[in-house]
Amino acid sequence: MNSKRVVITGLGALSALGNDVKSNWENAKKGKSGAGAISYFDAEKFKTRFACQISDFDATLRLDRNDIKRSDLYTQYALYTAAEALEDAGLDVSNLDSPFDAGVIWGTSQGGMGTFEKEMKEFISNDLTPRFNPFFIPKYLVNMASGVISMKFGFMGINYTSVTACASSNSAIMDAFNYIRWGKAKVMITGGSDAPITEAAMGGFNALKALSTRNENPEVASRPFDAERDGFVMGEGAAALILEEYEHAKKRGAKIYGEVIGAAMTADAYHLTATHPEGAGAMHSMKFALEEAGLTIQDVDYLNAHATSTPTGDLSEIKAISKLLDGNYDKLHISATKSMTGHLLGAAGAIEAIFCVKAINEGIVPPTINTENLDPAIPEGIQIVTQHALEKKVTVALSNTFGFGGHNASVVFKEFV
Repeated sequence: MNSKRVVITGLGALSALGNDVKSNWENAKKGKSGAGAISYFDAEKFKTRFACQISDFDATLRLDRNDIKRSDLYTQYALYTAAEALEDAGLDVSNLDSPFDAGVIWGTSQGGMGTFEKEMKEFISNDLTPRFNPFFIPKYLVNMASGVISMKFGFMGINYTSVTACASSNSAIMDAFNYIRWGKAKVMITGGSDAPITEAAMGGFNALKALSTRNENPEVASRPFDAERDGFVMGEGAAALILEEYEHAKKRGAKIYGEVIGAAMTADAYHLTATHPEGAGAMHSMKFALEEAGLTIQDVDYLNAHATSTPTGDLSEIKAISKLLDGNYDKLHISATKSMTGHLLGAAGAIEAIFCVKAINEGIVPPTINTENLDPAIPEGIQIVTQHALEKKVTVALSNTFGFGGHNASVVFKEFV
């Protein structure tokens, strides 16, 4: 089978750093924290009372009333960023020879948890006539974002949702990449969304002792690789990428941001929530993705780390990277943008993919903020970009995401030439 080239022609983003790609990237370069007090519910009784919430989100700017009425927030985020990405790509169903040439592969970790929580509360509290909203089931289903995106934009090809916890959107990107290079599609909308700033999610992650509890100073709570890190900061949002077969993009004169050249997934087969302590699965995920791209880690200029600011997870990833580098630390620079966006769970890989692409386009590596004292267990010579962005030529970027259940997913991006 002749493998086709897969290029990136459109981007969309939504997070605590901004409501479009431009504002997300500008604030990432500046090292802005998106963390603040939770306003969606009374968090006073929770161990963690802050998160990275989206500000001033107005769904009506891109969605109609029915889109909003019938969709959970995670689906609204998905539609919003997909619309931005398609507009950016100058693409709609009229650009296609057939609507079956284009599809959607989306990622999410929790789907419509907000809807599920709300409907159950209302059902339990209504003593007179307990009943559910007729949109309850379609709003909370985890596959609904990909379905609704296809309905909204008329794309009738491959359509499904990838659910691999916090690796979900990287696994979605990988699948979209594969279907295009295998000749099964010409265009794919891919990415991920999650809206997990809910009582159930915050309480559940608190029970796992996974969240930072720096309530007195949320802006500095996410501190990947720092010796005093104490857990991740919950984030929310979405990001979308338009992947396109190169000849199709060339024919319609599309602008091209970059190219996807490799991707891989592995399993830790180790623990429900913890990463493998030696990073065995993570190392092979990166290794296999790079092998598919015809590269080694010595060819990578920038690595956007999964690094969530948890005591064990950050170190296992560094061990994996260090094993691949084998002491050759000079070229690779690493950063963890979750220090700014918080952890977007199933959307993490998608927004970090956009940061990788923008790093390639502009020659800027975004920083890891709040990291003041590197964990002494990190090998000397590992180059982690802290506090301020780094100007550097970036030809190849690698993005990692790891999820509960032992899921590891890595994607390789390259400058388009």
